[in-house]
Amino acid sequence: MKKLILSLTFIFVVAAALPFAILGANASYDNTEHHWSFKRQKDNKPATTEPEYIELLDKYGGYYIGDTSKKELYLTFDNGYENGYTKKVLDTLKEKDVPAAFFVTGHFLQTEQDLIHRMVDEGHIVGNHSYHHPSLPKVSDDRVKRELENLKKEFTEITGEKGMNYLRPPRGTFSERSLALTQELGYTNVFWSLAYKDWEIDKQKGAQYAYDRIMERIHPGAILLLHSVSQDNAEALAKVIDDCREQGYTFKSLDDLVFERQLKKL
Repeated sequence: MKKLILSLTFIFVVAAALPFAILGANASYDNTEHHWSFKRQKDNKPATTEPEYIELLDKYGGYYIGDTSKKELYLTFDNGYENGYTKKVLDTLKEKDVPAAFFVTGHFLQTEQDLIHRMVDEGHIVGNHSYHHPSLPKVSDDRVKRELENLKKEFTEITGEKGMNYLRPPRGTFSERSLALTQELGYTNVFWSLAYKDWEIDKQKGAQYAYDRIMERIHPGAILLLHSVSQDNAEALAKVIDDCREQGYTFKSLDDLVFERQLKKL
């Protein structure tokens, strides 16, 4: 009977500890899962977000927007899988001489190596979107590390490039713990201040619709999140670039964004 009580006590203790086990070495960090959101402003003024989110990004070196006093834009694309339009996106970026960042998953790396080579060869940033696209706050420290390290390793094997410095958190979910852990792993978390519902491939509404949604949201310092599975985006991109430039905007790289922050710290 005594042994049974001890066994039951042990099971209870282990079960009670399970919710905390996911935190691993980062148990001191809050693991509340947040879903990224931004607050669009009228008249092309810079978007904002929750004060708590800004505080966390400042603390752990992340970004969702650039310098709002400058008419600079940062194009980023999430690439979970290929739908036939990334080539057109790359063709437009090359023609217009515009840098971009592509956040890729393991599936995209495995199936679209020619496009990965093009991204690198044409001077774009390839960022980490995790191997299997889990919500990082919901998985263990070890799983987070495997998700990011396995993707980076495969990227290096494919391209010979060793650097992979930027992370787009899968599903747009994050916590203090995930921000702290991924920063420790050498990543800069990149969220966004401009996006629209462009990823539903069976609900595309035409290039003009994409153009209108993007242009009504454009603002100084915007980090744009677009999905290259969208035919609408691919067809609207050239006009978006031309008309943004006409309005006095320039397109910059995420590397420029990080460099400017470092300069301010000097």
